[in-house]
This record gives sequence, C-alpha cells and structure tokens, in this order.
Amino acid sequence: MKFGTGQSITRVEDARLLTGQGRFTDDLSRPGMLYGVTLRSPHAHAEIKDIDVSAALDVPGVVAVYTHKDVESYGPIPCLVPLSGEVKTPRVLLADDRVRFVGDGVAFVVAETREAARAGAEAIFVDYEELPAVASIAAALAPDASLIWPEAKSNSLFDWQVGDGAAADAAIAGATHVTRLKIIQNRIAPTSMEVRAALGEYSEGEGFTLTTGSQGVASMRRELAKAILQVPIEQMRVVTHDVGGGFGMKSFLYPEYALCLHAARHLRRPVKWTGERSDAFQTDTHGRAMESEAALALDAQGRILALKVETWSDLGAYQAQFGPAIQTMAGGRIMGGVYRIPAIHNLVHGVVTNTTPVDAYRGAGRPESAYIMERLIEAAAREIGIGVDEMRSRNLLLPAELPHENGLGLTFDIGNFPAVLERAKQVADWAGFAGRKAEAAKRGKRLGRGIAYYVEIAGGGGTEEHADVRVAADGTIEMSVGTQSNGQGHETVYAQVAAAKLGVPMDQIRIVQGDTTRMEVGGGTGGSRSMAFGGGAVLVCADDMIARGTALASEDLGSDVDYSDGLFKARGSNATLSWAELASRHPGALDGRSRYTTKESKPAPTFPNGCHIAEVELDPDTGMIAVTRYSLVDDFGVLVNPMLVEGQIHGGIAQGLGQAVLENIVYDEAGQLITGSLMDYGIPRADVMPPAVAFETLNTPSPTNPLGVKGCGEAGTIGAMPSVINAIIDALDGQQVEMPATPEKLWRLAQALPKAA
Repeated sequence: MKFGTGQSITRVEDARLLTGQGRFTDDLSRPGMLYGVTLRSPHAHAEIKDIDVSAALDVPGVVAVYTHKDVESYGPIPCLVPLSGEVKTPRVLLADDRVRFVGDGVAFVVAETREAARAGAEAIFVDYEELPAVASIAAALAPDASLIWPEAKSNSLFDWQVGDGAAADAAIAGATHVTRLKIIQNRIAPTSMEVRAALGEYSEGEGFTLTTGSQGVASMRRELAKAILQVPIEQMRVVTHDVGGGFGMKSFLYPEYALCLHAARHLRRPVKWTGERSDAFQTDTHGRAMESEAALALDAQGRILALKVETWSDLGAYQAQFGPAIQTMAGGRIMGGVYRIPAIHNLVHGVVTNTTPVDAYRGAGRPESAYIMERLIEAAAREIGIGVDEMRSRNLLLPAELPHENGLGLTFDIGNFPAVLERAKQVADWAGFAGRKAEAAKRGKRLGRGIAYYVEIAGGGGTEEHADVRVAADGTIEMSVGTQSNGQGHETVYAQVAAAKLGVPMDQIRIVQGDTTRMEVGGGTGGSRSMAFGGGAVLVCADDMIARGTALASEDLGSDVDYSDGLFKARGSNATLSWAELASRHPGALDGRSRYTTKESKPAPTFPNGCHIAEVELDPDTGMIAVTRYSLVDDFGVLVNPMLVEGQIHGGIAQGLGQAVLENIVYDEAGQLITGSLMDYGIPRADVMPPAVAFETLNTPSPTNPLGVKGCGEAGTIGAMPSVINAIIDALDGQQVEMPATPEKLWRLAQALPKAA
C-alpha cells in the first residue's frame, strides 16, 4: 500500500516496541562490561573537606573509584546561553570543593556488577562541612541569604527584559481597570518512563563511543568532544537507539555520560551507568519553577492597553545548558499571546538556589507564558463583568491584522484566531454549559469552565537540517535524519513524506536516526521543530534523489525520461527502470546528502495556536475534582499524520493536567528533596484524564517551510494548564488557586463558598 501525507496510519515502529523488540540503552551489554554508580551528596550545600575512597576499593568487585581530582582536566558541562556575565556557574563532572544541591555527584564507582558498585559507593567516606542552604526563590533573595556562588554579588545572576517598560507603565497608569495577579508555577520532574542511562566505550584506534537515550546525537557529540573531553570531534561517536520519553530533559549532557567515557578509556573496558528513579528525581533537569507578578491594563470596553510581567525564574544550583533561555528567549518573547496589546514589557530575573538545575520541559517557556496571560485575561473578564469568551474575542488579533509584530521581537505571520475560538466554543457546546452546571449542583457538585487561547513559538533550533539517503540493490531506500524520536513517530511520518514525494510504498522506505557515524550534523528534536526541519530535509533529499535517478536513467535508456510512481519511464517507449534496477546498475550513484535551509538567514519560527476549553466538577466535601469535558481546536498547519497529532495532543494534555492538579517537586528549608519518589510525587494516571477529548483542527498552512507544518508536540501541555486551572477557579466562584490544585487546597477554599444549589 502507498501512503502519503495527510493520512492517519499507525506507527511503523509500534510492532517493534509493543512486542518487546525495542532497543533501549540499558538493554545493551558488551563483553567485559563494567557498571558505574554515582555517589551523590546528601547535603544541599556543603564544603568537601576530605574524601576517603580506600574502603570502597576494598569492596569485592570494585575496579575503580573516581573523584574530582581524577577528572579535573575535563571541562565543565557548558551552559550554552549564559546570561550572567562574569559568573559562569561551572558544573564540573564531580564536585570539587563544594556541593550545591542534594544529588550533586561526588564520586563515581566502577565495578564488575551494579551491586558491587553500589556497595563501593556506600563505603566511601566524605567529610562535609554543611553550609546554609537557600532552597526557594524567597530564601535566595533574602538580604542575609548564603551565596551559592561566592563570586557573585547575589543569588540573582541576571536581569533580562524585552518590550517597552515606560509605555507599559504609562498605559497602566491611565487605564480604566488594571488586573493584577501573583502567579506561582510549580517545579516539575520530567519523569520519563525510561530513566537516563549511558554506555561508554573506548578504542585506541577509533576513540570514544557513547550510547545514550537522547533528543539528538550531533550536539551531544560536539559538546562532549570540544567542551568536556577536549578531543578532536572525529574521535567522538554518539549513538541513540529507542528512547522512552524525553520531554526536553534528554536533550542535555549529564556528568555520568562523560564519566562512563573516562572510565572506559582508563580501564579499557565498556562501562554502563543506568540511573534509578531516585537519580531521576534528584538530577534530571526540572521544569517550570517560577514566580511572577503580572498586570493587565484595560479600557472601559475591556480592550487591552498594556501588559507588564516581572518574573523570578529559579535556575537551580547551576545554569543548565539552556536553563537561562527558557523564561527569556524561549518563552519571554511570546508573552501576551496573540492578543492585541499596544504596550508590553517582560522582565525576568534569573535566581540560583540549592536545588536541581532547571531547564527545558515540554513547552520550554511557552506554557509558562500562556499560563500567565490566560490567568490574567480570565481574571480581568470576571473583574469587569464580561464573558471570558467575549473578553478574548475583543482582543484577539484579526486575520487582516497579520502579519503582526508583538512588541517583543516576534512577528505572527498567519492564522485565524477568532475563528478557532468560535469553533472551539461550538465543539465544547458552550451554550449547554448552564444546564450541565445546574445538573451538577443537584448532585452537590460545583461545575466550572475555563478557556485558554495559546500560541507557541515552534520550529526553532537553527536554520538547517540534513538528510542522507542510500538506495540498496533491492530498491530499499534508507534515509538518515538529524532529529531524534522520543516516541513521536518519526519513523512513520518521515516515511510518509518520502513516500508521497517519491510515489513508492512506505514499506520501501527505512528511516535511520541516532548515530553520528551516519549523520554527524543535525539540530535534534525539541521545540516542535522536527517536521518543519527534518520533514523539509526529507523533501529536499527526495528531490535530489529523483534528479540523480533521472540523469542515470536517461543514460541507460538512451532518451529523456519522466519519473512517477517509483519508475523512470523513457519518453516515446515502454522502457522503464525502477529504483532497484538503477541501484543494481549503479551502486552508490543514487546515494547522497541533502541540506534543507530556511529562506531566512535566522530561524523562522512557526506559530501553532489553539483554544482549549475544560469543564471541571468539584466536590466541595472532599476537594476532589474530575475533568468532565475537554474540547479543543488547534491550528497546526498541514497535518502529515492526523492520528499521531491527536496522540501528541493527548500526551500533552496529560502532562499539563498533571502539573495543574498533581505534580509538585518540594524541597524543605534545608534543601532536602521531599518528593523524591513516585510514592511522594503524583503523576497523572488514566483515571485523572477526561473521559474523552473532543479534538478538531482549523488549519492555516505555515509559510515558513515547504510542508506547511507548524508543530504539535508541546501544544497540549500549553493549553491544558491554564484551561484546567481557570475551570477550577470558575468552580470556586473566582477564588484564585495556584498549581497544583490539590484536594486539600480546594477543600479549604470550598468551605468558604455557599452550598451548591
């Protein structure tokens, strides 16, 4: 069968994954393989006075123990977007004289078995002198706060701003009404199904090989070779097989990756490290973790005059690889969404705390910005007494106003935001809400409804992507791309794009990813960029294939040829050649690499957008909530595989809903992690999800890429957080509540309300 773009087909990788044939990092074994375990700091902030590893070396099976002095020649994990000026907050592979959060690595033990490595780690003696810890933004900014980085003047490392502060202040001063909110966005653990793992190998002739679950091997290879190991990049290979969830967290380098490689070279044996769930909670980069003060100014008709936001972003103990960019360049420029806002100003302070570093988590700044705006606009509508839908209708940009520069450096190119809002109301049966609310009241329940209109910047991460093709003698077309699937279905959708362009069956195409030996360049997967860039590269690659094949077929057939449906056909005769025949005649001649670049010299983002409407039923006697209805209409541009898009939306809603009502990383005042296991940290399960999700699209193709796609991987999360919380606030008659809206919080708020009637 032939499948192309726009068709809902099941993923070709599912058969492998569902029958236990997936190949994840911890599945791998090598002859003579050793096992690594990291000894982690039990303190959030302490000086290391001494480390004695002698007892660990006496543990049967322990082969080596490494501390900072053994790896101090390597570079630290680089922050790729430092905003702090002279204060670089270097994260070395193993702590030198100071640990800065619970879980900071102190020693790396390598042994014949994982059990022996654990026993060796437990035998290490570390003499700590505990220091005062600051485990929250408020504590870090207190006048007498202990400095995490003594060379810094304070724990607030940078101020970043965009927009026109003076204009926003003037508009607020002259406004008829100003809505002000203090908004807290809880710290989140990514909690991927597959924990992080790494396998390090070294060969004297070939150099290093790292196998790990990642979101892109090319950048990891570059940073490992140049920044950390400081070896020629040709001596570094990175391989990624199947990945059990990434959510941004697996984009980054972690100390264990370089430590496995160091040990492999030192011991001349492969070394594997596999984290446990406790490692994940302590050391996988966290998400969100910010506090904001926001003001929305309105005229007498409820039209927005200005938006002013000041945010304190918790960076954790170190500026992670992209950490400083998340609430600034990534999310800060989208503040205000696709509303008509004459004056806007966004100020972000980057604050370090004695906690796990914070970096990209599904949406990476865009959910945070949408959450602030949608909380504000819903509160403003309630305060001035107009409908929350009408409030949005009055202020959404119209198609005739596009393209529109948002005052923060972004230009929204195309879309029909009012039409999406109106269709979402129809899908949600907006008019029938009053009846459903009355019915819930008869049962003693309070029904609330919340809207969120979101937009995100997608398709970032550079201006180019590559695809590499090889055609086998049997006609199999193998294409390699520089992105990396973490469950999104790249093997399917890229094959759909190639099949549609080449006119061949999908089962003739094989997509390869995750090996720098085959594809040493690529921007990886993140920011919903894969189809815009990887799909564009596949299209260009297919065009180049056809051009090479046409030239070869013309020589072989002795005439001009046309190409269609997988065959090169001689003009004026019935002679044809297939891909298999051409590849057999000309081994390697059809192979080649293609480069897709954007038209612009800088990244040209796409702007997925949509409207989510949630209905939530609150039991005031218990504080329990149930999402009874969930409806949304999205504009994703062209859909390559609508079914996979819907699956992405369902997953995103689950994560947004999880943050809204369940998930929360908690530290005590001493910086001890309270929620360090799945017994303490709540994640959404099937019974938390709505019984059904009513999902439609109303698409306008993106003009920035040849497929017309806009990206969908993060949209569900962006819309779910504010729509669910706004629905809960509505059920509470406008009482504000911060995430996570736990039963205990909701029960206390509900006690002040009159009984439902």
